[in-house]
Amino acid sequence: MLSPVLEKLLILQDRDTKRLGLAAQIKAVPGDIALVQQKIAAEKAAIDQARDELRHLESDKKLLETEIGSAEDKLAKYRTQQLSVKKNDEYQALGHEIETMEGKVGEMEGKELEIMYAIDAAKARFAAAEKVLKENISGHEARIATLREREASLQAEHTATLADVATARAPVGEPALRVYDRISARQMPVCVPLQHGKCGGCHLKVSSEVESAARGKSTDTQLAACDQCGRLVYWES
Repeated sequence: MLSPVLEKLLILQDRDTKRLGLAAQIKAVPGDIALVQQKIAAEKAAIDQARDELRHLESDKKLLETEIGSAEDKLAKYRTQQLSVKKNDEYQALGHEIETMEGKVGEMEGKELEIMYAIDAAKARFAAAEKVLKENISGHEARIATLREREASLQAEHTATLADVATARAPVGEPALRVYDRISARQMPVCVPLQHGKCGGCHLKVSSEVESAARGKSTDTQLAACDQCGRLVYWES
């Protein structure tokens, strides 16, 4: 049968373990939120990339339209000049320029058509990607809202647990409390049962003196401790 002091320490340990577990969960929430925010940033970057692809194609189309317009102006100028020349060699030279310019205009119009098809395809890809990515972002934002709600719930539970810990500490004698606090500062659990002569914390065999002390009646000033890890040990009948 456990001594009164060990019963009190085990109750305190139970409350402390719950407190530490809640604190660890609370500490993890900001990191979890940050990971989700990174996913949102990645989704938004993907939308921006798809939008940039479309804008680049539209910019290429406008540039090509300007070049076609300039080429057509030159073509019109050459045709006007050809009508006014009287020498055959000048007429033929202008005819060659006109033929060359018509070829360039035709080539640019072909490129313009290709870009128009590419723009239509890019628009379709962008619309489909944007829909999926925005749905993903919405899901991520909902996850963040859930995490923040969980954080608030954990904070409330943690506050209540602090009160439970304070209540559990009150009946423990000062000497035993000092020992408990010293051990808990470096490792948990503090109080562990002996199992087949081994410490329930480090799982190493304790000395016969420690085992004998654990079988005896523990008091605030006489608590059996593992030779290896320093945890308080008790005999579990």
